[in-house]
Amino acid sequence: MMIAPYPHYPGHTVVRQVAPTEQKYVIASLVLAFHNDPASRWLYPDPHQYLTYFPKFLKAFGGKAFDHNTVHCCNNYAGAALWYPPDIEPDIEPVVQLVQKSVLQAKQSDVFSVFEQMDRYHPKYPHWYLAFIGVEPTQQSKGHGSALMRSVLKTCDRDRVPAYLESSKPTNLSFYQRHGFEVLGTIQVGTSPPIFPMLRRPL
Repeated sequence: MMIAPYPHYPGHTVVRQVAPTEQKYVIASLVLAFHNDPASRWLYPDPHQYLTYFPKFLKAFGGKAFDHNTVHCCNNYAGAALWYPPDIEPDIEPVVQLVQKSVLQAKQSDVFSVFEQMDRYHPKYPHWYLAFIGVEPTQQSKGHGSALMRSVLKTCDRDRVPAYLESSKPTNLSFYQRHGFEVLGTIQVGTSPPIFPMLRRPL
């Protein structure tokens, strides 16, 4: 009989910090969670391309979060959130190199223009940055996403620090708004789907 390494009770979400050695499990959970995300599938529309390169994109864009112990998961990797703490930002160069290698060349100009617009909206003052959050499809609508959000937002409120994210799925806007985020604008270039930068001020 197999025993779950981090037991939980039905209907109850347990959120915990993730060790760097658990990266592969978190990446797998997020690959499942983002399978129908408009921006991710715009980058990698072919299934084999998506399964080959999106895990590498997650590592390139979110890897430093593992180094700073600001990755959280819930209920044996049912969902995960990659946060960047104040004054820590993703390394953009590995992301650029991966896009140049893995995204169709005809699309790369639009991709880099999207990155430039994202940078314009990105706060230049201390904040918590939510790079990725997702719950794998079989575990959605159970409150896991809200639990993952609260795990860091309570720190934001305690320390009076804003939080920032980019929503790549319009249907998720209401979820983030319920947690206090406000839409700052819309990013859209060429064939890209709309991306919504969002800011949450401490409550």
